[in-house]
Amino acid sequence: MGFGILALAATTGFAQNARNCAPRDVVVERLAEKYGEARQSIGLGANNSVVEIFAAGETGTWTITVTMANGQTCLVASGQNFETLAEALPAKGNDA
Repeated sequence: MGFGILALAATTGFAQNARNCAPRDVVVERLAEKYGEARQSIGLGANNSVVEIFAAGETGTWTITVTMANGQTCLVASGQNFETLAEALPAKGNDA
């Protein structure tokens, strides 16, 4: 849903502001140490970018990152009240 839009925006320069980007290992370490966030999901975006969602179960904070082919990871969005869902897909042919 909005996930693809974020990936597209990130690959077109939205998230490539130098203040919001760093090498991936630096970003992952900072998210873990400062916010207690760990990777919850991963996907492949446009131009071989990697989109990841990090979240902290204890505090509910979350961050969406995009890692470019050059290894730079950019922060795309962050927030609070992360919740893991396990919803079933709607039946085929049902637009629910």
